[in-house]
Amino acid sequence: MHPVITTVLQRLGLGLLTLFLVSIIIFSSIAFLPGDFGEFVLGQNALPETVAAFRRELGLDEPTWLRYIKWVTAVLQGDLGTSFSGRASSGANESRTVVELIAPRLWNTLFLAGVTAIVAVPLSLFLGITAALKRNSLYDRSVNAVTLTTISFPEFFIAYLLIVFLAGYFPTLSTVNDGTEFGERLFKIALPALTMTLVIVAHMMRMTRASIINLLASPYVEMAQLKGVSRSKVILKHVLPNAWAPIATVIAFNLAYLVVGVVVVEVVFVYPGIGQLMVDSVSARDIPVAQACALIFASTYILLNLLADVIGIVTNPRLLHPR
Repeated sequence: MHPVITTVLQRLGLGLLTLFLVSIIIFSSIAFLPGDFGEFVLGQNALPETVAAFRRELGLDEPTWLRYIKWVTAVLQGDLGTSFSGRASSGANESRTVVELIAPRLWNTLFLAGVTAIVAVPLSLFLGITAALKRNSLYDRSVNAVTLTTISFPEFFIAYLLIVFLAGYFPTLSTVNDGTEFGERLFKIALPALTMTLVIVAHMMRMTRASIINLLASPYVEMAQLKGVSRSKVILKHVLPNAWAPIATVIAFNLAYLVVGVVVVEVVFVYPGIGQLMVDSVSARDIPVAQACALIFASTYILLNLLADVIGIVTNPRLLHPR
């Protein structure tokens, strides 16, 4: 078997093992939250017999390891369970499945992440490449100062700053639904998308700049310059073709960060995404929903990191001919 295929399969196996370990952490973290889930969902005035019957119905009286095995088995079959709150408020026959709750929220999160990526990726690549080509210039120092300042602030602080300064121009509450038109949806997510863009551009621009500077210092680039090759030809024929591999890896890593990082932004702007749903489900002790949201975030992050790893392996010629 080709060594690259072997390495990729090893990375995929490692990703599955990581996802298995993460699933244990997710289940344990949710299962060991303080308080009785039955009493929390039904209310403090619920009779002990009602709470006990509710716990038996949901399987909460079973050992933790047995509940974990049942949960993993159901997830592998595509069943994420049923919402606890739905059972308590509407009755067992009218309860909503976790998939029904998550599906529209996941679409909202992917829409926000997609809009952010469309703006942030080209902008960060342009700033990173131009800053590297104009290294130590006023332009380079200005871009580095702005991005370093942005990285120093957490997402929620940047979000609140944007709310303070742009509240008169854009809505501060990004409330959307299935009937919201495309143009109106874009307008309502302007501030959360701008928040995520500032964070992603800061990370991606600096990593892109470092990759280009590293390539500009390579021996083959110096040799081309010594031969009298023009700077534009050196950049177009020698630097950029070799830069796409590390740049693609940078993009994949930052997209993974983008999908997971929307949680804080969604909470600040009350955006109905999967991050807001996860926070609400933890507060309401809705175990299946919280576990499913966390598992989706973990799977997405691991998948995108695996993609970045595979891109780096496939595009690295040294791995095609290992010693």
